[in-house]
Amino acid sequence: MMDDTDLRIVRLLQENARMPNAEVARRLAMAPSAILERVRKLEERGVIQGYAARVNPEAVGLGLTAFVFVRASERAGAQNTARALAELPEVQEVHHVAGEDCFLVKVRVANARALSLVLSERFGAIDTIISTRSTIVMDTVKETAALPIPEVDRG
Repeated sequence: MMDDTDLRIVRLLQENARMPNAEVARRLAMAPSAILERVRKLEERGVIQGYAARVNPEAVGLGLTAFVFVRASERAGAQNTARALAELPEVQEVHHVAGEDCFLVKVRVANARALSLVLSERFGAIDTIISTRSTIVMDTVKETAALPIPEVDRG
């Protein structure tokens, strides 16, 4: 379980993963060594799963985002299709979903032609996929990996 201090640390690191431990310590009125130890424990427990730079997709030629609904033939709970989809470099997310479809997959590619090739050649090579339905994103209003960490009540 995470205490209020852990939640505050995680919230600060979500805002800026490059924030030095000394700055986190200053903001929380704690010793830098205590922050370092807490961050290390959060990493060991898998609460903090890693650190990454957020890259503008258009700046690297990946201006098209699509969400693809995938229907597969394997029995419920089987993970072969999910694992195969997750291995594709264009796939950013794979979600097992309830409903008619089995998976919702987020894909980033250069353009519509690239999406067509990914669907026909890469998705098409996965023999458990029965069908796909794609929705192309026209504009992104909000996209974040940050979780809504609850505020700590200091009252």
